[in-house]
Amino acid sequence: MNATQKLHDLGQSLWLDNITRDLLEKGTLAKYIAERNITGLTSNPTIFDHAIGKSSLYDASIRKLRAKGGKTEDVLAELMLEDLTRAADLFRPIHERTAGVDGWVSLEVSPLLAFDTERTLAAAKSLWQRAARPNLYIKIPGTKQGVPAIEEAIFAGIPINVTLLFSKNQYLAAADAFVRGIERRIAAGLPANVQSVGSLFVSRWDVAVAKQAPAELRNKLGIAVAQQTYAAALERICSPRWRRIQNFGARPQRPLWASTGTKDPNAPDLLYVDALAAPFTVNTMPEGTLDALVDHGKIGAAMAEDGADSAALLAKFGAAGVDVDSLGEQLQQEGAAAFVKSWNELLSVLETKAAQIGAAAG
Repeated sequence: MNATQKLHDLGQSLWLDNITRDLLEKGTLAKYIAERNITGLTSNPTIFDHAIGKSSLYDASIRKLRAKGGKTEDVLAELMLEDLTRAADLFRPIHERTAGVDGWVSLEVSPLLAFDTERTLAAAKSLWQRAARPNLYIKIPGTKQGVPAIEEAIFAGIPINVTLLFSKNQYLAAADAFVRGIERRIAAGLPANVQSVGSLFVSRWDVAVAKQAPAELRNKLGIAVAQQTYAAALERICSPRWRRIQNFGARPQRPLWASTGTKDPNAPDLLYVDALAAPFTVNTMPEGTLDALVDHGKIGAAMAEDGADSAALLAKFGAAGVDVDSLGEQLQQEGAAAFVKSWNELLSVLETKAAQIGAAAG
């Protein structure tokens, strides 16, 4: 039995952290679904920056959308929707077979709105309506301004992938917003089965403390934070509050492990995949990590449900001068800024491409 099948049988969903038109056109994504147990897909501005900037497959769509007078951000939204609705259709049988647990793709609202509650909510509603796919998550960042938008979007019946979560406290704030949205739906007599995942970014912790952490703690902070968050998520779904809304048909918000490609060239390439194998979770991984998993992955025991030694490890980081709570806030701010940078670069690439296409047509 291969490693992807083992993770699948363990109860962890494997999603691809990539989308390009090339993956769709060449049938690669369909092959990953059929042969590698890939049951979902995530995207972000950096991924689309690489996809559109390095391919001519988008040129025809850019030409057509520009001819209609579309502004750059409108053209970009349509390009993303074209790719992700095609991907959603590929995953639709999985979505139906799993009664909505799996088979999802994710589309992010503009990161320029990460700190604007009202505009984030408006963008989420617009993208969800335009996509018209039941298995498409809208990604909203779990910033302080994003949390109210998450609650309102869930109340409006929009499935949400909460992104840019870095700590247990950030994850729980997003989980509370999800529950409040469901409770409001129940009070209003609406169906309670609106789906959500909470995406915890893992490897960036270890990058952030690489020069500060003692050698014996190298590449252990991200895993410790994930262990702590997993234990908190399991505790949350056993609470009386959760059991009440579950009686109305609510589905749990699963933790999703993001940023699971190993950044340290001296560390095992499957470091985070091995450590974060756990039921009731999603691991979304880049293609390189997926290739490594297929090639030489060996899945061991599942992650402990009680947080294992994460508390002791976090205490050691504190003793080494790492303020985990403050660093979590910093990483979220930096993550939001990185996505803004990628978004602006993507808009610039799109402007350049549109101009070149227009000049060639003329």
